[in-house]
Amino acid sequence: MTPSLPSEFLRRPITHRALHDVTDQRPENSRAAIRAAIDAGYGIEIDLQRTRDNRAMVFHDYDMTRLTGQSGPIQQITAAQAQAQPLLNSDGEGIPSLEEVLDLVAGRVPLLIELKDQDGAMGPDVGALEADVVGTLQGYDGPVALMSFNPHSVAELARLAPHLPRGLVTCSYDPKVELLPRVVCDHLREIPDFERVGASFISHEAKDLDRPRVAELKAQGVPILCWTIRSPEQEVAARKVADNVTFEGYLAEHPA
Repeated sequence: MTPSLPSEFLRRPITHRALHDVTDQRPENSRAAIRAAIDAGYGIEIDLQRTRDNRAMVFHDYDMTRLTGQSGPIQQITAAQAQAQPLLNSDGEGIPSLEEVLDLVAGRVPLLIELKDQDGAMGPDVGALEADVVGTLQGYDGPVALMSFNPHSVAELARLAPHLPRGLVTCSYDPKVELLPRVVCDHLREIPDFERVGASFISHEAKDLDRPRVAELKAQGVPILCWTIRSPEQEVAARKVADNVTFEGYLAEHPA
């Protein structure tokens, strides 16, 4: 039986890569941004990448240049090296591990965890990141949900941890934007793998929420999250379809 998405994920707006603000030394996916989100009572979305020694680090990009100033793929360094690599626009803190973030959140707010595609083209070359994530989550007590753009990753999570709620990150799959082969984009665009991978929710691109497949899933009772909302006006429009928003750049209102 597919586990349901905990209701907490529908009640609290979710901070995109935590409550980041570089003007306050809180870069995305940083401990400082996570602490700020907890203090504000928001849910938290984070991204995971894999290091050379197959550890899950809280980091969005494949290459480290934008976020650290150090060029090169994060997959080519160890977890210890990542933890020692300072994030730009921070007080000197390094890239956090998933384990550190779990200790920091400690179940106080819902944690939405996105595993970045490790195959490179949404294919089946996955497993190491998923295994470390599931192992690290053992014993974690708090609302948590896992998701990925790659259906193979979600299927692997279902195999390794059938008790954990999991979902698909979905979008319009414009080949020019996603830098994927057109055949891959054409396949994934209509979310054909939802039932096969045992997903219980989607997190969909906000500007594409009018897609008929999204309406079809919503009519079936599937929770619809969305990304990325950047203003109160966008939030109002998105909530006509989405059950909750993932936001950044402003402070979303908590529901009454």
